[in-house]
Amino acid sequence: MPNQQQDAPLEYYRVKYRGADPERIAVRTGAPFDPVAGRFRLEAFGSIVYASWPDFALSAGGPGKCPDALLGFAAQILVIRFLTEGAHAPAQGRFKAYRELPWGDVYDANFQGRAIKRLARRFGTNIGAFEKAAVSLGGVKRGLGDASYDLPFFGGVICRVILWAPEEDFPPSAQFLFSDNTPAAFNAEDLAAVGDVVISALLMATG
Repeated sequence: MPNQQQDAPLEYYRVKYRGADPERIAVRTGAPFDPVAGRFRLEAFGSIVYASWPDFALSAGGPGKCPDALLGFAAQILVIRFLTEGAHAPAQGRFKAYRELPWGDVYDANFQGRAIKRLARRFGTNIGAFEKAAVSLGGVKRGLGDASYDLPFFGGVICRVILWAPEEDFPPSAQFLFSDNTPAAFNAEDLAAVGDVVISALLMATG
């Protein structure tokens, strides 16, 4: 049975995507387009993902194993919205919390529960599993918290994930930071789904 809640927004963007000029999409997003194969090439978590055109679908590419989270519904919405509305911009080396991004303060309470608290619950008491999973997703280690990694995402966006283990009266905690080029690629609402994809990929990598 079709899932109307999921299929309706995806179909809206499929129509928009189908009517777009793929060469202009490639210039705007930096995602190379292969006119022979009819697909765009994107990268995230050290994996290659292909987005077919004009009929949108995601598929894994390259020799490495692509996390299933990069092919699921949340990733589909993110990729098709990026290709139809987003753009690639060079990062300047700064990172911002979700609430510091445009409209992030409006959705911050939702993001805290949906991404940050979920991340802390899942990995705050198992830092070793988090580190192993982050490395498998192409993460670059950083010296923040008890463990932190920069995870490469679609559109040249970098997700910086930080964990703190519990201490005495303090529960485990976490933080997501995003590279300063993020607003060009994704809006605040999209970033909630980015959190979902990151956490799902980390969980899959531990299994």
